[in-house]
Amino acid sequence: MIDLIIFDCDGVLIDSEIISADTLISELALIGITIDRHYVRKYCLGRSFPTVAKSLREQFDTPLPDDFEQRYRSSLLHRFETQLEATQGIETLLETLDRPICVATSSSPPRVARSLELTGLARFFGPHVFTASQVKNGKPAPDLFLFAAKEMGVETSRTLVIEDSIPGLNAAQAAGMPHLAYTGASHLRGLGVEMPDGVQAFDNWADFTQVLKTIKEAP
Repeated sequence: MIDLIIFDCDGVLIDSEIISADTLISELALIGITIDRHYVRKYCLGRSFPTVAKSLREQFDTPLPDDFEQRYRSSLLHRFETQLEATQGIETLLETLDRPICVATSSSPPRVARSLELTGLARFFGPHVFTASQVKNGKPAPDLFLFAAKEMGVETSRTLVIEDSIPGLNAAQAAGMPHLAYTGASHLRGLGVEMPDGVQAFDNWADFTQVLKTIKEAP
């Protein structure tokens, strides 16, 4: 019943969230703001950088330097060059999927492009990579997933979203799309993170084919 699978990128296709968290923690420490990985999971995971920056300014009552986003992104991409890996088993899965797939991410276009290139996953998606920069409202609004489904020419009820974050799962629900939580990346593995009611979670891509058989289109 599913004609399209939309993958989030960070924390789903690529095991990047720990790297992103540690980079943000380090860059914020340089301007006197102290946070930890728990804070990043709670307030930053799955959200676009402008949303994260707004939250930081409000919670810490501290303006961010004008070049903060540029410095953060530059430092992150530098770490990606040597540390970034695909999530375990995803390449094998993508080689066997028998239906259209695409990416819908809160990451910037340069970041997602480089991430997919570094991990060897770009070949599976080609031009079918969509970012929050293409819509008015990022996750948890449904805009990005609706846009991706429209571009791919598939009805929302027959589109499955795979996410690792609460904002992403909420966005899929708001879009009227079936959705699953992937919890196998290093930032969630073994933590028992609570997901929204009714959301099915899995932590191993080897199980995905069986999980997919249980998914029906949204009513």
